[in-house]
Parts: sequence; structure tokens; C-alpha cells
Amino acid sequence: MTADPVKPDIRPANIRFSSGPCAKRPNWSADRLETAPLGRSHRSRIGKARLQLAIELTRELLRVPDDYRIGIVPASDTGAVEMAMWSLLGARGVDMVAWESFGSGWVTDVVKQLRLDDARTISADYGELPDLSQIDFDRDVVFTWNGTTSGVRVPDGDFIPADRQGLTICDATSAAFAQRLDFAKLDVTTFSWQKVLGGEGGHGVIILSPRAVERLEAYTPAWPLPKIFRLTKGGKLIEGIFRGETINTPSMLCVEDYIDALQWARSIGGLDAMIARADANLDAIQSFVDSVDWLENLAADPQTRSNTSVCLKITDPAVTAMDEAGQAAFAKAMVSALDAEGAALDIGAYRDAPPGLRIWAGGTVETADLKALMPWLQWAFDMQKASLKQAA
Repeated sequence: MTADPVKPDIRPANIRFSSGPCAKRPNWSADRLETAPLGRSHRSRIGKARLQLAIELTRELLRVPDDYRIGIVPASDTGAVEMAMWSLLGARGVDMVAWESFGSGWVTDVVKQLRLDDARTISADYGELPDLSQIDFDRDVVFTWNGTTSGVRVPDGDFIPADRQGLTICDATSAAFAQRLDFAKLDVTTFSWQKVLGGEGGHGVIILSPRAVERLEAYTPAWPLPKIFRLTKGGKLIEGIFRGETINTPSMLCVEDYIDALQWARSIGGLDAMIARADANLDAIQSFVDSVDWLENLAADPQTRSNTSVCLKITDPAVTAMDEAGQAAFAKAMVSALDAEGAALDIGAYRDAPPGLRIWAGGTVETADLKALMPWLQWAFDMQKASLKQAA
């Protein structure tokens, strides 16, 4: 009888590797939220001041140009993207660029909900980036900077021309604070602070360029807009949204938590430090992947590999010989074993993605924890491989 694989001696200190809501910052404590104006109106002087501080820190940390507007909006990143699409699209044709589930979701909304006649889809399978040269920037363009469910990102903004005629709408939710966003190439940028900064869910951020504001004030969509999507009134931008006067009531506790995360990021060195932490985390995972023969990064091209949502596929021949259901069951068994052992939480692949693992590596995760996790991946794989042999 073959002995079970030996368990590693060390577990990660923080086993939370969820891709959203993500791990809180190191040394986080609820005590840091005591300054939240709980039970106070978000329209009170102190409420608006805290919301405005969150906007100012966002501008500083992300290096957003002074003439861009930043607003806190409802319904997480999804709400921010939908707000942008419903408010801005339809003025010209649109190219929808998708290579993972959320990008594909935006395609569905444009084609089946907005029902735009002149909408092209430029797509690629999981693990690949579409041919970006196919995009026509005389049209509006909607794309994700970093594919959260595929682990594939654009390397930079060089594929976007400075003299474009259309607007670019970028879902940057798992890229903001971990990758350098080229705001000169982005007209609408959205994210949720529950990703790279480890904030709480439910709130989104939308960043508008002057070109986006010009479109908003000059163009009226052919369809009615729900109240929470309205960015203009009487043909003018509602400036209050971008001064902390939110469309609906935000959670001031979540806002305070976001401020705490922003201040922590500033204290460790700002954007450069956050990017460096995520890069080091990707390196820790990729070094292990490169050292074994049963695991590969889903992103084939190293230049497109995400440093936040790292997606991995199991390439062992005994596993790849299974049908997709069998491969999914193998990966889920690994994930369950790691959960039961207190070694890792929430590292299964997204439900629409190919079977495998997804490990969050954003800047709130400690590199030491990821290094401690890697031997546990090997243990979980060996355990499930042994189970296959016993079943045979």
C-alpha cells in the first residue's frame, strides 16, 4: 500500500487567496475604521469630506490626470461599466474586445440588451489575447485591461492610438493599483476597490477623460437611463458625483476601509510599491510552475500574464486525458483538500473558465504566503494523483 504524500511543514500565515473580495492589507484591523462617520448622512459635511478624500487619494495613487473626473458609483465595477456603456455607446459603432467571461458579459449587454446594430466582437479563447490590430479606434472600444477569469492582460496601452476618434471604455478592476494604466489612452476607466486594495464589495469607481465628458454632454442615448446610470442633467455633467456627492447612499464603513487601504498603499511607496509587490507575487507562483511538469500558466505568452489573477491549468497527461468534467473534478478535489488542511481558500478556477486553479496575487498578498503555498499545491496534486491510481 502506497503511503500518502507527506504534508509540508509550513502553512501560509494568511490563507485567503480569493480573487474578490480579496485579502485585506497586511496588519489590517477593524480598529482602523473607528473614524468612519457611521450613522451620519453621506451628504453631511463629514460624509462628503471622507468621500472626497477617497477620490483625492485615488487620483494621487493611480496618477490620474488633473482634468479627469473620478466618481464613486453603485454596484461595484459591474455598475461602473454598465453606467459607461448605457450612457455613452450608440453615438458611433463599437468594437467589443473579449477574452474572458466578464468581457464576454459586456458583449452580451451591448448586443442583447442595448441591441446596438453596429457592434463588432473581437475575441480570443481563454489564455490568449485577441489580435489587437483588428480594433478600429475610429469606433468606440470596450475592453478589459486584465482578464480576471483568464489571467491574461494587455501588456500596455501602446495598441491604442493617441489620435483615436472613438472612446475607449476600459474595465480595469483587477489591474488598478497593480499595473500601469495609460490614462492618456483611456477615456473611461472603471474598477472596484474590493480587488487589488482588498476593500469591501458593492462600490465602483468610474474615471472620465475630458473626451468622455464631452460625449456625455453632447450625446443623448436613444434608450431611457435608470437613475443610478445618469451622469448628466440638462445636458451638463453632474459635477457633484465627482466631488463625493454619490448618486445613491454608499456604505461609509466601506468608504473608510477604502481610505485605510489607500493610505496603507501610500505609506509603502504608492503605485510603484504596489506593482512591485504584485510582480514579486507572480514571480513566486511562476517559479514554482516552471519547476514542475504538471502545471502551466493559462496565459501562454509571458508578456500577457496577469500579476494579480494568476490562472493555472493542470497539464499532467493522466488529467488531460479526462473529459472536461473529470478535469474539473480533479481540480476541485485539490481545492477542497487545501481548504480542509487550512492551506488555501478560494483558489478554484472561475466557473466559466477552463478547469484549474486561480490564485490572487495582488499587492495585499504577502509573497512569503505564496511561497509557502506552493509546496501545498504539489501535495494536493500528489494526493489526487494517488487517488486516481487507487481507483484504477
